[in-house]
Order: sequence, then C-alpha cells, then structure tokens
Amino acid sequence: METIVLGIGETLVRDDRNWASWANWLGVPPHTLSALVGAVVAQGRDATDALRILRPDMDVEEAGRARAAAGRGEHLDESDLYQDVRPSLGELRAAGVRIVVAGNGTVRTGELLRSLDLPADLVATSAEWGVRKPDPEFFARVAEAAGSRPEATLYVGDHPADDLFPAAAAGLRTAHLRRGPYGHWWADHPDVVETADFRIDALTELVGLAEPAGAAGTGAAGAAGSAGAVREGSRRGALRSVR
Repeated sequence: METIVLGIGETLVRDDRNWASWANWLGVPPHTLSALVGAVVAQGRDATDALRILRPDMDVEEAGRARAAAGRGEHLDESDLYQDVRPSLGELRAAGVRIVVAGNGTVRTGELLRSLDLPADLVATSAEWGVRKPDPEFFARVAEAAGSRPEATLYVGDHPADDLFPAAAAGLRTAHLRRGPYGHWWADHPDVVETADFRIDALTELVGLAEPAGAAGTGAAGAAGSAGAVREGSRRGALRSVR
C-alpha cells in the first residue's frame, strides 16, 4: 500500500467521552444513552438517532452548537485515542506509507486532531471539505488527498455503510475494523465479508499490509490468510438496506 486513509470516530478516537457528554447535557444516565446507541446501531440506523429517541424534536446540530456556546463542546486529548493509533501510524509512516486521516467531523474536530500532532501527512474532516461520508464526493476527495492509485490506497473504517461500501464503490481498497458498536455488530455480516479486502481487529495489523499493491498476500484472498482477517459465521440483518 502506498497510502492508508483512516476514519476518525471509533477508528482513531474513542467515542465514549462524546456520548457521556451528550448524556450529561440531556440529563440522562450515560448507560441509558449507550444502550440506545447500541439499539439503533443493531437496526442499521445512524447513531445520532439515539439522541432523537430521547428528545424527538431535538435538532442535533443546533443542540451541538448550544453545548459549545455553553463551554461543553467537543474535546479531544491523548486519552481519547485508541492505544494502537500512535505506534501503528508511526510505524507505517516510517515504512514510507503516506498516512491520511479523513472522516466525518466538525472544523473543531480537525483542529483538535491536528493539535495532537499525530504521525499523519494530512488530517481533514467532512466539515472542512464541505461534504460528509458516505457521499461519493467525499471519497473523491479522499482519492485526491491520497495522491496514489486507487488500488494502492487503503481506506480503513469501522462503519460499513459510511466507510466500507462507499470506499469500495470509489475503487479504493478497504479494511473493515472491528471496533466500536458498528464495527463489532456488523463485522460478520455477509455484505461486509464480501466487500472488505481486509478485516482487522486492530490498527497494528495494518503494518503487515504496507506492501506494494498487487504483491502476494493482498486483496480478499490474501486477507483470508492474515491473522485476524477472516472470521467464521455471519450475522444477517438490515445492513444491505443501508448500503
């Protein structure tokens, strides 16, 4: 791989602080909101629908602005990163792989991520680009930012509908990460198994994929032989309907 592009939420950044903050803002126990997030994820819905279950008339974007105005907006620090992020990205970059971080997020998200000085060549968010995943235009921007051929560009994410399927449709190589609610719940769904070039449990597994496109062991067949890449069983559900 010449370029590896990674999503943000539940790929690099843990979302538990975000949901706990929302629970506090809405005045409900964190476990209540966490349970609702799990429920909507299992239904193939957007995680923010959990907020609308609690407050059906709430405009989530407007509420987010109100939180920020009250000094309770977004916050990211080193503790919000998964432990494998910095060492894995550092090793990949040392191996000559271009690292791009590109996912859904606000302008503030981008500022906070860049302040962490990650071992990445570029950090960009959907708000900065003016287009959100899974819009095909977002992945056109990803391909442009990657600066490499699509077959030599790997997009890594946890969310099948927002990451895996549109990245594959754009001609990019894909790695589905079993992390976070979406990553765990949908990991063995037939659509994910069929689409993903690689299925991984941790970012450390990406280091073994840092080889030229077309080399032995890459692609769906090669992924079948890599550690943690293929799992038995499947979960049939509503995922295909949200592709």
